[in-house]
Amino acid sequence: MYWTLIVAVSMLHKPRRQARHARMNDIVHEPPGGHLNIPDSRGINFFSVDPDLARLLRLYLGENVYQALEPQLDLLGQRASDELDAWALSADHNPPRLRHRTRRGEPLQSIDKHPDYVALERVAYAELGLASMSHVPDAPPPLVKYALTYLFVQAEFGLCCPVSMTDSLTRTLRKFGDASVVERYLPMLASRDFDALYQGAMFMTEQAAGSDVARVATRAALETAPDGTKTWRLHGDKWFCSNADADLAMVLARPDGAPSGINGLALFLLPKTLPDGSRNHYRIIRLKDKLGSRSMASGEIVLEGASAYLIGEVGRGFHQMADMINMSRLSNGVRAAGLMRRATTEALHIARNREAFGRKLIDMPLMQRQLLKMLLPTEQARSMFMQIALLLARADAGDAQAAKCVRILTPLIKFRACRDARRVTGDAMEVRGGTGYIEEWSDARLVRDAHLGSIWEGTSNIVALDIARAVKREDALEPLRDYLLSLLDAARLPAQSDAALRTTLDRACSVMARVAADGDDERVRQVGSALYHITTAVFMASEAMRLAPDFRRLAFSHLVLRHKLLPADPLAVSPEQDDAPLLEALVKGREVSLALALQVLPAGGSQ
Repeated sequence: MYWTLIVAVSMLHKPRRQARHARMNDIVHEPPGGHLNIPDSRGINFFSVDPDLARLLRLYLGENVYQALEPQLDLLGQRASDELDAWALSADHNPPRLRHRTRRGEPLQSIDKHPDYVALERVAYAELGLASMSHVPDAPPPLVKYALTYLFVQAEFGLCCPVSMTDSLTRTLRKFGDASVVERYLPMLASRDFDALYQGAMFMTEQAAGSDVARVATRAALETAPDGTKTWRLHGDKWFCSNADADLAMVLARPDGAPSGINGLALFLLPKTLPDGSRNHYRIIRLKDKLGSRSMASGEIVLEGASAYLIGEVGRGFHQMADMINMSRLSNGVRAAGLMRRATTEALHIARNREAFGRKLIDMPLMQRQLLKMLLPTEQARSMFMQIALLLARADAGDAQAAKCVRILTPLIKFRACRDARRVTGDAMEVRGGTGYIEEWSDARLVRDAHLGSIWEGTSNIVALDIARAVKREDALEPLRDYLLSLLDAARLPAQSDAALRTTLDRACSVMARVAADGDDERVRQVGSALYHITTAVFMASEAMRLAPDFRRLAFSHLVLRHKLLPADPLAVSPEQDDAPLLEALVKGREVSLALALQVLPAGGSQ
């Protein structure tokens, strides 16, 4: 009776199952077409779809260097949207894992990285040489490195942190390290042999000492062996160590007997492996479960008498570490610019290829305004990092004015561009709609990664205060003002543009000087933003005159004045002012005439 009932029930359900299978087959074999209105950028070339990048690099690198670099840019632009992007998505979904022991119980301290992350490492370190190219004979100008980073980060953000730290550590070691230590480690740091090269890191943050570095409690004890050999040994707990299994790390610690505060700190180089091949005396306690940059291992580390080399002078540790931090901050700005460009590229691709209500999204006025709001900060950050790279080359060659400019422009780009990236990536997700909220696409990863830029290497408040410090303590504002005025002098702008930029620059510098001198910390973010905006407006106006007869960048410069700097009535709607032709030209990548660029300059902007 029981089996009869089972058979009867199964017979009752059989037609229903058959019907369900038929419906599934209908779905599987449905003619293609439903997916055609979901644009996918996979496979486009991030370099060739961005012609302004090539134009700007020609300006800043010169024709000969650019021509030598162009094939590499083109290849990287293609790979960044294809295999590198696929590897980045995989590495983001498969973060590293820490293993403390082997299966036999032996100490291990191994971080297992996903094969796709390792493939990305091979491209960044070995194929492109992003960490080493500034430290070899006949090194190219810094902008070559940053241009390649700008494209690479459009695929993978997390790995760019270890790459930047390796580059910055090498620079700091070469500037301040003892010759014997430099001789020992520089060959591995400057190598492009993937199996032999060293990666770098900085271990600075502690639980009680994040932004307040003066509270660092890690101890450094100088021990003397029976044979007279002296060794520095580090004891302490480092709370946030990115690239936790790096071969070398710069570490801040306080030598025994040193005073409290910043002036008691020293900088040390911590090797993972000792000269005899044994593991140094520190442990990775755990890895952080981060919101973004998930592909890269960040951990907590306990130093248990770890051997280290003193770098520079005791008491100058933070000042020496600041050199590494500033280069990392500049890299943060480049990465923010790259994230914004990837987000904007995605939004433009969707808008050009998706239809709604019988029209392409890019033809809709509100969408054009949304795209422009993304384009503007993206272009500001791009001009800013290219100018800083140009000035960095001059500073390293001994140009004092350029060094002052780099000193203030670095926290400016770190402060403003990293915050802008959070908004731009979020707006790009909205352009894609609900699909953009799905982790299979790049949008969610870009949003998560973008939030990190304004946190590490100093939060927005800390970096804004550093802008004021560069003005008050290091007299960096006047050299920057002089440099910007020299660009305006050379540009030979239309009279109304020139007047508006000069007047606004004068006001911004005057207010910045007063706020810094008075210690008016409450307003440093507001005034720092204004200084960033007028600086980028001058940069873009200068570029525009060299790129004539296409005045797109002059239009961007005027839009910065209009929307970021000059007073505006949000309720004033003027039927006489028709921005539609300019909006359409900018978002569709068309040439902009001088008349159209001048049209957007606010009336009375020079007053």
